[in-house]
Amino acid sequence: MGNSALKAHLETAQKTGVFQLTGKGLTEFPEDLQKLTSNLRTIDLSSNKIEVLPPLIGKFSFLKSLALNNNKLTALPEELCKLKKLETLHLNSNHLRQLPAAFGQLSALKTLSLSGNQLRTVPTQLCGLRHLDVVDLSKNQIQNVPDTVGELQAIELNLNQNQISQISVQISHCPRLKVLRLEENCLELSMLPQSILSDSQISLLAVEGNLFEIKKLRELEGYDKYMERFTATKKKFA
Repeated sequence: MGNSALKAHLETAQKTGVFQLTGKGLTEFPEDLQKLTSNLRTIDLSSNKIEVLPPLIGKFSFLKSLALNNNKLTALPEELCKLKKLETLHLNSNHLRQLPAAFGQLSALKTLSLSGNQLRTVPTQLCGLRHLDVVDLSKNQIQNVPDTVGELQAIELNLNQNQISQISVQISHCPRLKVLRLEENCLELSMLPQSILSDSQISLLAVEGNLFEIKKLRELEGYDKYMERFTATKKKFA
């Protein structure tokens, strides 16, 4: 991509606060964006070939939305965690194995998409995020859901298409969790905590494609309590 084209994009971004450059084969984060650290609210560099997100990302202190779906990122810099206004972070289809240690400092974060990466567990850093609404961890390599999940503030947690065979009973204690997606994992019915049904806020539990028949779920103690929540929620949105 020529310099003149990039220049035109930068000029537009300076006026609009939005820099979008997708599917252009970029191999690195455009250094020239540094000139706009105080202007930009949105950066979308999805569907490129970017391997490294440079530390300078930490300078975009007004950034609200960052999308780098479908790139080649293997890690994220700690500097990313300085973005105190960041509300939306889309990093689907990369090669991420873990999140930066200080990820819990992204205090404004509401939506986090990490589908199609190489995470092996639910990152504990997510539990510090008080405004988190939606977390998508589908299509990773997660095998179990640890006790720390009980502190997660999310309303929706998507764990579809992982390798989950164990879930901590603490998941029932998530204070705001309404939607739990566990489709196409490796769960035996005995490994699904019954408290999810009998004693949680969860009103939509999606578990198709595991190692049990759905009709067996309906026989579990607490299923009627779950159905009460499910029906009440449906009525609310009808």
